[in-house]
Order: sequence, then structure tokens, then C-alpha cells
Amino acid sequence: MWFDEAVVYQIYPLGLCGVLNEERSSDDSVVGHSILEVKDWISHIKKLGATCILFNPLMESDYHGYDTRDYYTVDRRLGTNDDLKEVCDAIHEAGLKILFDGVFNHVGRGFWAFKDVQEKKWDSPYYGWFHLSFDGNTEYNDGFWYEGWEGHYELVKLNLDHPDVQNYLLSAVDYWIDAFDIDGIRLDVAYSLPRWFMAMLKDHCRQKKADFFLLGEVLGDNAGYMFSEAHLDSITDYPGFKG
Repeated sequence: MWFDEAVVYQIYPLGLCGVLNEERSSDDSVVGHSILEVKDWISHIKKLGATCILFNPLMESDYHGYDTRDYYTVDRRLGTNDDLKEVCDAIHEAGLKILFDGVFNHVGRGFWAFKDVQEKKWDSPYYGWFHLSFDGNTEYNDGFWYEGWEGHYELVKLNLDHPDVQNYLLSAVDYWIDAFDIDGIRLDVAYSLPRWFMAMLKDHCRQKKADFFLLGEVLGDNAGYMFSEAHLDSITDYPGFKG
């Protein structure tokens, strides 16, 4: 497979494009186009010997990208879906592969389904999308308790056991493949994801693209299981530097 010998150049778009700390506008019509600046980097990246570009989160988020609001829309601070397609087309024309960051364990508090739960509580059809209880509360005083990623309540944990959540995420990946022709995904906090979910995602993506690549973010202790049970192609074994 192409990824067996790939050299990956990683880009955190919100940082590279200088928009991370921009004040979010409540006006949906206010859109930047800074993601187009990435095109100016392509020749440099290729000269370095890289064969693939990994983009950290690109989709609409509350702040830093890992707090997703919408998996189908590029962050307005970066640009439009058409802008991103233009960038991806230029990358592929240069002979480089593309990876997106798949943040599927949790979403931001601005995620549309969570906002519906905030408004309608138990009457929301989406309350089953999250691990929550109407008998408790959090520091945000929503009137219900929910599980946040590793105790961080700005990152709302998704209920991946829910079929509608699975279908939503798989459909989002289908859209990324169809619209931007991505070649793989880096799975954020893969060590927190159910292994059956990653295996399902891998099988789904391989049906769309036979050489699709899945990279899991793993901390080390459970690294071996990522291959045998989650069907991942590679992992980020962070503690490896200690060797």
C-alpha cells in the first residue's frame, strides 16, 4: 500500500493560517479564505520529501478544532468547502496524498445535536447521542449531566453505540471522500474509541476506497490491540521516544 513508505507532513490549519484566536462571529455569512494559503506551501512540502499531508481538524468547531460543531462544513475562519476542495485538488495534482483528522470520540458544546438537547432536554430526539443524565448537572449548568472527554465538559462525549451516531459519522466520512477525495484519516484519541467502531469504520472506508489509510492516535499501553482488533494500519505510539 502507498502508506507503507509514506512521509507525512502535518499541518494544524487554524494555527498555520493564523486564525485560531480570531473572535468567532455570530454571523454565518462571515467567512475567511485563509485555507487557500496552504497552496503556497505545497511545493516546499514536496521538496522536503513528504508524500502526504495530514490536516488536523478542518471542520467547523467551537475554538481549537477538536470541539466540532459540524462535520460537513469547513471552519468559517478557514474558508468554504469549495476553498478546501481547491486546496485538496492542488495537493493531489502535485502527487501528494491527503489525510484528515477524524475527531469521532467527542464534539463541542456548539455541536448542533447537543444544542438541540440543551434547548429541548428529554424531548430532543438527540439526547441518546450522548452519555447524559437529567438527574445531574455540570459546571455549565445545562440542567443535565453529561460525560465529557477525560472530564473536560467542553468536549461532549458521543454515544458511539447509537446507530444514528454511527450513520452520521460514516456519512460524514463518505462526504470527505466524495467531496475532497481524501486518502485516509487520523483517528483522534483512538485509545478512547471502541475497537469495534474503528474496525467498522475501516471496513466501511475500504469499500469506498481500496487503499484507504487509518492512523490511530495511541498512547502506548494498548498499542498492540489496535492492529489485531481495530484493524488500523498504523498508530502514533507517543511513549516510543522513551526507548
